[in-house]
Amino acid sequence: MGTEYIMNYSDKRVAFTTLGCKLNFSETSTIARSFKELGFARVDFKELADVYVINTCSVTDAADKKSRHLIKQAEKQNPAAFIVVIGCYAQLKPDEIIQIPGVDLVLGANDKFNITKYLENLQKHEKGVTSTCQFKEIESFNHAYSFGDRTRTFLKVQDGCNYFCSYCTIPLARGKSRNPSIESLVGEAREIASKGTKEIILTGVNIGDFGKSTGEKFIDLIKALDGVDGIERIRISSIEPNLLTDEVIEFAAVSNKIAPHFHIPLQAGNNVVLELMKRKYKREVFESRVLKIKSLMPHAFIGVDVIAGMSGETEEYFADALQFITNLPISQLHVFPYSERSNTKAIDIDGKVPVSVRKERAKHLQMISERFLKMFYQENVGLESNVIFEEQRDKTTMVGWSDNYVKVEMPYDAKLVNCSSHVLMTGVNEKGHMTCQLLN
Repeated sequence: MGTEYIMNYSDKRVAFTTLGCKLNFSETSTIARSFKELGFARVDFKELADVYVINTCSVTDAADKKSRHLIKQAEKQNPAAFIVVIGCYAQLKPDEIIQIPGVDLVLGANDKFNITKYLENLQKHEKGVTSTCQFKEIESFNHAYSFGDRTRTFLKVQDGCNYFCSYCTIPLARGKSRNPSIESLVGEAREIASKGTKEIILTGVNIGDFGKSTGEKFIDLIKALDGVDGIERIRISSIEPNLLTDEVIEFAAVSNKIAPHFHIPLQAGNNVVLELMKRKYKREVFESRVLKIKSLMPHAFIGVDVIAGMSGETEEYFADALQFITNLPISQLHVFPYSERSNTKAIDIDGKVPVSVRKERAKHLQMISERFLKMFYQENVGLESNVIFEEQRDKTTMVGWSDNYVKVEMPYDAKLVNCSSHVLMTGVNEKGHMTCQLLN
């Protein structure tokens, strides 16, 4: 197989859609650039295309269903199109996907960056082709970063996970923890800066575990990236509380580039449930990380992942978790009702929580999250901050993000796009966005 069948794809159109995490978005963007090099024109996923690429997620049953819906949508838009499915759902359930009418190619973790090698003449297959491997065979690290989608870039610094939490299939979908060298990532950051991007978001499956492949440490990585000229802001995406060290927090507090913005998965606020989940910490560790951050960065944004209704979570345990969570200075919760995943140990845990109860608990947590976020925004009124504004289609208003992840809105001004603007936070509008006054 190879691209020799058609030397120039300049008359062909490709469309992408991505589900799931920031890591998936960074990988889609990189794969899209490989299509551009062959002459493909990229179009919106809702448009007519010759090739559709669906980068899937499988973190919940809902994610699987949404992936199937998008596959069917692509086939309906153009029954003659060549349809490729990649991502976690593709790695975990290729045989299920290949049965969906219209699917030509399903690529697992080791092959998803090689899509263009499978294109041939873009003729649809009578029978779809799959190329996947066992999770123990997923060993390569494919560099990736997003570009051109926003004023900020998702930079992939790590992949895979060695934790095997009882509810999670990500290690099966992405393999063991691995990473490239700090030197190579600094080189990518310089390349990103040369293109005019001001903000980098560090992404991965378990980024605090950085160094498994190279013997380096996550703190060494952020210190090295902090020295890259042209990058004004670096965000640390989701990082496990047991890997969020004092050293990392203390460096973020004194750095002019590391944003005071943390995303820390808690998953459960009760120690018995955390043990059932096979998490690597007790809630006291999580609490100590949150309080450490707030002691050094009082206005830091802290986002927290929580799963509602895990098997074994009794009403008593849930009430205990609620009390624990509501007493912490958290900015926002990202809430997920527990979803059974095949090939996980959680399926065998006693005490199944009815789906209706999971949804009710998730709704309760979501209400708490909304209260947290409103309080956080109100606490920021009257403060000064730096905001990088994004391009807007309507050209009437524009939005941007402060260093501590407050969404700020003001009248459109083309001169401010992708520029760091010093502002005074003045209030919260009806959309829930912060209003501001320019100070520079």
